[in-house]
Amino acid sequence: MSEFVLQQQNEAAVEQQKPKEMIRRLVWKICIATLILMAIGSATRVMNAGLACPDWPLCYGELVPAKQMNLQVFLEWFHRLDAALIGVSAIALFGLSWWHRRFLPKWLPWASTFALFLIVFQGILGGLTVTELLRFDIVTAHLGTALLFFSTLLIIGTALTPYQGTGTVGKLPWVGLTAAVLVYLQSLLGALVGSRWALHQCLGGSQLCTVMYSHIAGLVPPTVAILAMIFICWRTPALHPALRRLANIAGGLLTLQILLGFATFKLHLQVEPLTVSHQAIGAALLGTLVAFTVLAIRDSSGESRVLLAEAGRLARVE
Repeated sequence: MSEFVLQQQNEAAVEQQKPKEMIRRLVWKICIATLILMAIGSATRVMNAGLACPDWPLCYGELVPAKQMNLQVFLEWFHRLDAALIGVSAIALFGLSWWHRRFLPKWLPWASTFALFLIVFQGILGGLTVTELLRFDIVTAHLGTALLFFSTLLIIGTALTPYQGTGTVGKLPWVGLTAAVLVYLQSLLGALVGSRWALHQCLGGSQLCTVMYSHIAGLVPPTVAILAMIFICWRTPALHPALRRLANIAGGLLTLQILLGFATFKLHLQVEPLTVSHQAIGAALLGTLVAFTVLAIRDSSGESRVLLAEAGRLARVE
């Protein structure tokens, strides 16, 4: 009799896990699409294609401007297409989270609502970048909102990922969070440098040099925080391998980002792929730190130990 009851309980648990797994997969797909969207947005800026479509939300009054299509128009048009697909996916995430809310963590519907709000706000900013002729503060806010949306998706996806910690993280959640916040702020400074073409203006006419040098100096705090995070991970015994792996990835991305930044500076932004890669790697670094922080918080919260205790209790019942 007990075996029959346990079998029914296991089947019910599997059914309850299906919505969670479906939403987790959807979130990771939106994450990838968002990272691609930010890379395309960077390419649109460095290729001077931000106003290639003079109207919004259509392009030359059409869904597909076949007659006007060239590289610049294609970049702006494809950027909008990817954004629209992400918007539809965010609506789907919102609907699924509320529809299956009985089988999901209580925070998930509200997190999906916040993500939907961000993508709607991002769409408004996208329209304003065109109608306001690429005003630098709107362009900066546009990227800042995209990074916040990307981070929100990563928090949701990482929180839904199966994970059993070891309880040895110590202060790592705070160190990871500090590093993530500093990288986000540094990304905003980078967006400001790009939207105001500060490097060109500083080298060409000694204007906006303060903005450019602020971005260069701003590299120091996040670098120190990331190196501290990596050092603590190496010195922490019995740390979960996933956290060590993410810390090492963050170190590799940081090194690559510094090299790309130095190259773009020395080449005066003349090599567009380097500039696009610089922003894409920065977003990937931020995402890695967000995922690290979420897992570290889950580890320190005792969630994994509760799950292990529950599994042991079920094993004893059997």
